[in-house]
Amino acid sequence: MKENILDVLLYLFENYIDTEESQKPDKDTLELELERVGFQELEIHKALEWLENMTVVAERPLNRDASMRVFSDKEIERLDVDCRGYLLFLEQVGVLDVETREVVIERVLALETEEIDLDQLKWVVLMVLFYQPGREVAFAWMEDLVFEDMEAVIH
Repeated sequence: MKENILDVLLYLFENYIDTEESQKPDKDTLELELERVGFQELEIHKALEWLENMTVVAERPLNRDASMRVFSDKEIERLDVDCRGYLLFLEQVGVLDVETREVVIERVLALETEEIDLDQLKWVVLMVLFYQPGREVAFAWMEDLVFEDMEAVIH
């Protein structure tokens, strides 16, 4: 089974998003469950590290006066024009601010994938917003976008 870090993260997000903090399993129990459902140990460790590092990234102060974001060559390799345009759209409508946009980009790069598609980017944005304090309204808006798109594909 070829799984990647994003698959593990999506499994965790979908299965534990509404779980009360007191009812969430400890790290060892979680690792065992993930192995039991078929994820590889290396991918599990990378996914848990990805989540742990998200809060570290979110604490870094950024220059709020930056009026234009120039993507590096590495970012352009991973984020195609649709993904970059979608990030701009989310920033323009207020779902992302400068800080959360940078966290999203950093977390995408941390996935260690060749390229990320628009649907995967939406999930990363949703996960980042979930873990950012004070971004509940933006999270709810993004959640609607993600699940509306999923319903459109199903129908």
